[in-house]
Amino acid sequence: MEYRQLKEIEIYPLRDLSYDFLGIHFENPFILAAAPSTDNLTMVHRAFEMGWAGAILKTTSVEGTRVDLAYPMMSTFDHEGRKLFGMGNIDLISEHHIDTVEYNVRMLKKEFPEKMVAASIMAGRKEDWQSLVERLEKAGADLIECSFSCPQGNIGEDPGKMLAQSVSATELTARWVKEAAKKIPVSIKITPHVTDIVEVARAVKRSGCDALTASNSIQALMGIDIRSFAPYPSLGGKSTYSGMTGPAIKPITLRTIAEIARNVDIPILGTGGASTWSDAVEFMAVGAGVVEFCTVVMHYGFRVIDDLKSGMSHYLDEMKFSSPAAIVGKALPNIVMHDDLPRRTVRSHINEKLCIACDLCYIACRDGGHMAIDQQPSRVPDVDRERCVGCGLCQHVCPVDGCIEMQVAV
Repeated sequence: MEYRQLKEIEIYPLRDLSYDFLGIHFENPFILAAAPSTDNLTMVHRAFEMGWAGAILKTTSVEGTRVDLAYPMMSTFDHEGRKLFGMGNIDLISEHHIDTVEYNVRMLKKEFPEKMVAASIMAGRKEDWQSLVERLEKAGADLIECSFSCPQGNIGEDPGKMLAQSVSATELTARWVKEAAKKIPVSIKITPHVTDIVEVARAVKRSGCDALTASNSIQALMGIDIRSFAPYPSLGGKSTYSGMTGPAIKPITLRTIAEIARNVDIPILGTGGASTWSDAVEFMAVGAGVVEFCTVVMHYGFRVIDDLKSGMSHYLDEMKFSSPAAIVGKALPNIVMHDDLPRRTVRSHINEKLCIACDLCYIACRDGGHMAIDQQPSRVPDVDRERCVGCGLCQHVCPVDGCIEMQVAV
């Protein structure tokens, strides 16, 4: 057994995944987002030992800031037996104020100088924003992330709403933060809950800040108990809107990152829905420089870093990329407006050898498509190419990979 493991390491060596981003050296593209997983010095210490390249410590504030947490604070959106497909939280900022976070930054940088240690901050006044930056920079933080997008509301311009929902407030506050940073890069964490994400990104660019974190959890109502009519998570029958994270929000995050990257020349830290190394590749392909992880870690633990690193390593070999940095922006030229899409005639083709006669494609096409799939006595479906328009619905309901393909009509 030991010999086999040694041989596997020899045959499939991990690639060097390191590169520079924002003037910071990253061991790999995978860092921990500001969350419960980064709110404890011992936990972050363990994450670093396991191979995470960096961490954003959970959002902190100046001493005296009231942080009134309510429990239970977690709920889930499970889908077809998959747990935590979406996770909701009514969490707020860290109960640890800046004095504790300063200490944590110093300790982490002392023991792990090669790791990226960042801190997330939130404040309500110019003086407090700037004080937080100055103290964290002095403590040795590598980066400041500013939470302008907490779904439970900021303590800034308009309590109860997100700071990043105002273009003018975003630019003004981001400018305050950047003024206080002597050398340390600053990233503004924004929200997709806006009419025009590009205008918010441009405001951050005008402020002089160095990067954007795109984006954050999605404001959601996680569910209703249909017997008691209490929303989830239920606190004595009452609840409030949650911030939803996890795989369910990945498509929204991809769109957010892509829109910013296509329109604003500013580095992006991607966060919101990434669970696997291939998710990270997708985030980077639409413009993210590094990728932050949260829900998957809370579900499966810090150990997922092993899969992230090995998967990325093998992918780089397969694609013959010299560095993860080579992935950044690769997909952007392929994102176009609807009018610019190629118009082709395609038809569904079913591989009878792979078909398991489950009827899912037949039912979907009959009641949701173009009634172009018929049943045969053998129950293997048959495509009527005259009625099929090539919408692709059948391909996506089929449980067998490769059984249904969309082929260009001859």
